[in-house]
Amino acid sequence: MTTMAASERTQPRRSALERSTAMWLAATEYQRYVEHLGSLSTEDWTRPTDCPGWDVRAMATHVLGMMEMAASIREGARQRRAARAEGGVFVDALTALQVAERVAMRPDEIIARMVRMAPKAVRGRKNTPWFVRRRRMPDVDLVGGGKEDWTLGYLIDTILTRDPWMHRVDSSRATGRPMRLTAEHDGLLVADVVLEWAGRHGQPCTLVLDGPAGGHWSFGAGGPTIELDAIEFCRILSRRAAGEDLLGFEVPF
Repeated sequence: MTTMAASERTQPRRSALERSTAMWLAATEYQRYVEHLGSLSTEDWTRPTDCPGWDVRAMATHVLGMMEMAASIREGARQRRAARAEGGVFVDALTALQVAERVAMRPDEIIARMVRMAPKAVRGRKNTPWFVRRRRMPDVDLVGGGKEDWTLGYLIDTILTRDPWMHRVDSSRATGRPMRLTAEHDGLLVADVVLEWAGRHGQPCTLVLDGPAGGHWSFGAGGPTIELDAIEFCRILSRRAAGEDLLGFEVPF
């Protein structure tokens, strides 16, 4: 059980994860995503996901594009320039670019490329120096309908692992393939989401999440008790499912 008092955030959001933990989670999640893709049938790759306009294959090419962006400073800069040139919401332009540039790749090519890129992406993220990670991101992100400042460290250490994790959830749901879940990996990711969510809403509550990635948290005294599946909790906070009251506070993935 965890108890914490939330305070209003005035600085760009930073990662709450220890760097060694963050990089271990990154390596593990890349591996599990690749393992998941390897379990899919030919038909599974064409199934629609919870992300509008993306089937399982398109989603995988986005994840691959993010790996390649993390693995190479030059590739990251190229993708950012191309996305800004498209205009509009930066993250939408970036992900659309990643999918479009890899539209001709076969599933086996996607998997093989991920196997090669995953360790390079982890190494690229791990080797980002502290003075870069503490910088404010130049592209403001939209969370809960409003703009929010992040440090590059929050993106590198937290979001770049939450993103493939949630897409593994998406792909598992789309294909009906079981999702490998453990307390040691998925439980740590969910716990980080829980603490950020509690800090965002700043209200007392008790949260009970079921499943291998779940747990029991208490924030402040009194307040409602919320009980649901750990994966569904994250789907709600990511706006893949409807949430009311405290579950209406968005957390980025």
